[in-house]
Amino acid sequence: MSSHTVSNLKLKRKSRLLEITFGDGSVHQLTCEFLRVNSPSAEVQGHGNPKLVTHKRNVNIKAIEPVGNYAVKLVFDDGHDSGLFSWDLLHDFCENQQAYWEQYLARLRAEKGSREPLIAMNISYS
Repeated sequence: MSSHTVSNLKLKRKSRLLEITFGDGSVHQLTCEFLRVNSPSAEVQGHGNPKLVTHKRNVNIKAIEPVGNYAVKLVFDDGHDSGLFSWDLLHDFCENQQAYWEQYLARLRAEKGSREPLIAMNISYS
């Protein structure tokens, strides 16, 4: 059983944020990009050799599916849907968000990756 319970999840699609309220009343926000690049799925985490996920600056969550009383499955608009985000994992992400994000950005720089989408979303024609 989780030592951290989530009492509410609110997806803010326009700002691409997931607002998480824990049982103790604390409220945190995680970006959809942060959640996608840190997905606990085997596809991302591998077997001790995590894959660097790139080009997800504009990713959003299109569905949140409960998994028992301990986790949710997040369905991202890029098709990724195989990670189970437990309450303990979400709490860890909230508590250590800055450190995890800095590690991700450092790895992105080291591997010459990009957060930018591969296809521009704002296309104008004249």
